[in-house]
Amino acid sequence: MAVRSTAAPPTPWSKSLAEAQIHETAFVHSFANLIGDVRIGANVIVAPGTTIRADEGTPFYLGENTNVQDGVVIHGLEQGRVIGDDQNKYSVWIGKNTCITHMALIHGPAYVGDNSFIGFRSTVFNARVGAGCIVMMHALIQDVDIPPGKYVPSGSIITNQQQADRLPDVQEQDQEFAHHVVGINQALRAGYRCAADSKCIAPIRDEIAKSYTSNGVTVLELERSSEVSSNSLGAETIEQVRYLLEQGYKIGSEHVDQRRFRTGCWTSCKPIETRSIGEAIAALETCLRDHSGEYVRLFGIDPKGKRRVLETIIQRPDGTVQTTATFKAPANRSNGSYNGNGSGNGNGSGSSIGTETVEQIRQLLASGYKIGTEHVDERRFRTGSWQSCEPINSSSTNEVITALEDCITNHQGEYVRLIGIDTKAKRRVLESIIQRPNDQASPSGSQSQKSFASAPSATATAMSTRLSSEVVEQLRQLLAGGYKISIEHVDGRRFRTGSWTSSGQIQASSEREAIAALEGHLAEYQGEYVRLIGIEPKAKRRVLESIIQRPNGQASTDSQSQKSFANVPSATATATATSTRLNSEVVEQLRQLLAGGHKISIEHVDGRRFRTGSWTSSGQIQASSEREAIAALEGHLAEYQGEYVRLIGIDPKAKRRVLETIIQRP
Repeated sequence: MAVRSTAAPPTPWSKSLAEAQIHETAFVHSFANLIGDVRIGANVIVAPGTTIRADEGTPFYLGENTNVQDGVVIHGLEQGRVIGDDQNKYSVWIGKNTCITHMALIHGPAYVGDNSFIGFRSTVFNARVGAGCIVMMHALIQDVDIPPGKYVPSGSIITNQQQADRLPDVQEQDQEFAHHVVGINQALRAGYRCAADSKCIAPIRDEIAKSYTSNGVTVLELERSSEVSSNSLGAETIEQVRYLLEQGYKIGSEHVDQRRFRTGCWTSCKPIETRSIGEAIAALETCLRDHSGEYVRLFGIDPKGKRRVLETIIQRPDGTVQTTATFKAPANRSNGSYNGNGSGNGNGSGSSIGTETVEQIRQLLASGYKIGTEHVDERRFRTGSWQSCEPINSSSTNEVITALEDCITNHQGEYVRLIGIDTKAKRRVLESIIQRPNDQASPSGSQSQKSFASAPSATATAMSTRLSSEVVEQLRQLLAGGYKISIEHVDGRRFRTGSWTSSGQIQASSEREAIAALEGHLAEYQGEYVRLIGIEPKAKRRVLESIIQRPNGQASTDSQSQKSFANVPSATATATATSTRLNSEVVEQLRQLLAGGHKISIEHVDGRRFRTGSWTSSGQIQASSEREAIAALEGHLAEYQGEYVRLIGIDPKAKRRVLETIIQRP
């Protein structure tokens, strides 16, 4: 495969006409563009749509086993260099075993150390990323030196060294993920090189051609045979295939390794486009052979309803396949609910599901709601990354209980929760954890249940015993003002970078329901920060942010945990107190700006960036009175202690600044 590589163009700063140096074991796709002095090491893969352009900043270096994925752009400024691991100067240095993933931008001067991972659409500019760092998606790293082994959460903006130094360490599972991506891309590199080599690809094509026979019998002979047999598929599986084809369903198959099985990240095998049972069985056997040592599952696809039916695992990692002959074709084809073993009923006797959960199911079904289930492992539980179990399209309590038990069985050692869904309003009315990682079904919903509007739950009738009087008062005033309420949570690791995760709005018709829902969140996110959010629905802006729980599990009553916005319906006294920190000159400037109809905003900067004038805006102050503006200003001063803070006055008509004055120094 020809590589699109050109020499660097002659420019005022360079007339070297240098060309790319590509190791013979590397693979560079023909749709990638390489320009100038780009040095690519052994076993590197450069994917299609990538641009590596060393025409301004130069040279570039990509270490061995590194992968540069689709849409990546690598470029550099004419000025500025970094010191590579070989102690030479480079515009861009990317170490070995490093992943530069889809749509990322590495702009020199930039250094990315060995064994690092740069996530989708992230940007590294005029910065060093140390060895073993994990940078997640949509992050910006600029003008800093990230120490080795640090974790940068998705969406982070790291533009000062203080932020970089406070980043959390990479966890073992993050390192495993990065190593896995390197391994995947090494397999792709070998595959692409083989596909471009007729001597390598010819034997594989021959093997594929042979795979259309089974046990020495051709597909045509299988079709003519009245008895279909298989050495690797049991009678139950063959019967399932026959039934699905007779009912007009398509056949599909998927595989997953043991690591990804827990997260449900299945990968499709080759599509089975056939109406012949013989061809379908041959294709399934090929999938089993190609993915020995993995889970493989069979399912039917309803082409009209575009839904799956009858998902069954037919191979497990020990190589054994499903051999029990218990499958029976469902009597009612209109019922789209199937569980993993082909059985469609359950009676709840001997069930691992508690009586409270059974009662919740019964009430949800009686109210016309649909039932769903979700699961999550312990690692992802803290970030709320739940994944759905198989859809439950049934109004029978027994069938729903059977499906729930299947989900619990398939995801032992994980959290499993029951979902109630209002199909008309397209919203959830109940979320209740019914299993925790100790494999025990949750006997009580009070600690694990999130209550929504109209949820058939008794938790919404209890008064608060955990919330402070201040939080209850805030909640009462938000509801009285017609504001919407939501909750956000974050663990101690992500709290420093402000990477809060939303738990959604609280749909409550009364103060009591809102309090119960809030307490449910506090119980669910014990050991984390939890904050209450007030939202004005018309203006679509926040009017309150208040931390109501800290990692010790105690509700927060600290006045400093609250960020007060304009029109905040808060019981705190910050919006009514006169200033004790601002001098009379600043208060007078503020008064004149407000009287003149000017807008007010705040900017801050640390001592390092103050010399270069790199101020950061904290946004406009939306205040309807002098007292509110003073309170907001003092809040900013407290938030940015140890930094320069300046007051900005803006003429909204002329769109220009009329005042800039520093009101705090370090």
